Amino acid sequence: MPHPHRPRSAAFEAMLARIRPICAKLPEVTEEIDGFDHTVFRVNGKTFIFTGENGEKGVPGLSVKTDRETQELLIASGRYSKTPHIGHHGWVSMHGEPDWAELSELIVESYMIVAPKKLQKLVQTR
Repeated sequence: MPHPHRPRSAAFEAMLARIRPICAKLPEVTEEIDGFDHTVFRVNGKTFIFTGENGEKGVPGLSVKTDRETQELLIASGRYSKTPHIGHHGWVSMHGEPDWAELSELIVESYMIVAPKKLQKLVQTR
């Protein structure tokens, strides 16, 4: 059963406002709210970013898919952790204030992991 859409904090909306222009540069990205009230970004029906908010604390969160090597490096930095339930597939969740230059690169890398080859080629030629 889907969760009712909850009001979003200003911090969460600000985070989405930073993510959207990054995703707008990537071909065929859709933004949706999933059954858990996460705002997700997908390409070809596959999620490459999901965002949410700790309702009790109002802290926005973001998770991206990475390869295993990148996942280990990010976790070792202390700024990311394995995403619960899906971390074994390479997903990491950020903690604290994001480094937007780093996060922009991670978003594009996450897209490239899940996008079909024809769309990956479009990104590589830009």
